[in-house]
Amino acid sequence: MSTTETIVRLAARGDGVTQSGRFVAMSAPGDIVTGDGSLTPGPHHQTPPCRHFPDCGGCQLQHIDDAAYADYVKDRIASALAAQGLAGSEILAPHLSPPCSRRRAALKAGGGLVGFNAGQSHRIVDMRECHILRPELFALVAPLRRLIKSRAEAVMTLADQGVDLLLNGVSVEGLQAAEAMTAFATEHRLARLSIDDGYGAQTLWEPDPVTVTLGGVPVGLPHGAFLQATEDGEAALVAAVRRAIGGAGVVADLFAGLGTFALALDAKVYAAEGARDAVLALKAAAGRAGRPVFVDHRDLFRRPLDVAELNRFEAIVIDPPRAGAKEQMPLLAASGVPRIACVSCNPATFARDARALADGGYRLDWVQPVGQFRWSTHVELAARFSRAG
Repeated sequence: MSTTETIVRLAARGDGVTQSGRFVAMSAPGDIVTGDGSLTPGPHHQTPPCRHFPDCGGCQLQHIDDAAYADYVKDRIASALAAQGLAGSEILAPHLSPPCSRRRAALKAGGGLVGFNAGQSHRIVDMRECHILRPELFALVAPLRRLIKSRAEAVMTLADQGVDLLLNGVSVEGLQAAEAMTAFATEHRLARLSIDDGYGAQTLWEPDPVTVTLGGVPVGLPHGAFLQATEDGEAALVAAVRRAIGGAGVVADLFAGLGTFALALDAKVYAAEGARDAVLALKAAAGRAGRPVFVDHRDLFRRPLDVAELNRFEAIVIDPPRAGAKEQMPLLAASGVPRIACVSCNPATFARDARALADGGYRLDWVQPVGQFRWSTHVELAARFSRAG
């Protein structure tokens, strides 16, 4: 008789793990697996809603229910913190963005195919349905099949005016090709159509300046600018940051981007950002809206704020890229700032940075997980640190 085991948790890459440490692909907590690999679905194993799962690389976890997915998101953060000696930190119930809420995506195209690549492959899975994209983005998939002839990438972002479409690896040569692109943009009511043939993005169509509203303020949307994946996830992160800094009246927003947090705070804000286009967009938007936001074009990897600069603020908001804020964190840890709100898209680098803050005398009060990349292994979070004592 085959030995049976139960899947007790999900590993970082989404595989199920048994009591003995055996990894089982496409399994869910509570599933029963035999020695020969046969799987009996448990209470958290669901029928994937999309016909393309698991071939499409856009999702890895459609076979688990929301309760198991929430536990997975929470466990990713708990494991990362435990590895840094910070086990036992309070991790709040995860916020999960709903299906069909993703407002930006980069799809591959070519040969009459449009979709995400298959997992760990360059093969395009031709998208005939999608349960993560906003309907406005999915509506462009079929037209893009007809438009794009050679291998390319279609980057779609839902802006205030509609879909902002950037085609990477596409060149437009001659009047007829240019007119075809303009006709496509007009027919599908695009907010903007741009191409990048290897020499930078070039706008072909933009009847009105493209903006994205952040904190109630329309901000110009530069090509390739970072934007939270869903409006729902953005709102959850903003709410967590506001809760973390409390009533602070003078705040620094580090790695401010287009102003996701800077424009949402009821405070005087110093916003530091290294990307020039984002700096210009945020500065112009804050000026038009009369918001008390001072924007500084500053590379925080090469020139982090020193302790004296940090101590001018009642709270710090920091939202670094996936690599974390290794250069800034030791200086933050040595500062006397009462409250720090950390936002992260990488539990491992967040935990490393949290360790630096803890070593400097900060207490990790709580972590708010946010699963805005539904059914994927990508985890985001916001956390509050306060000066102990």
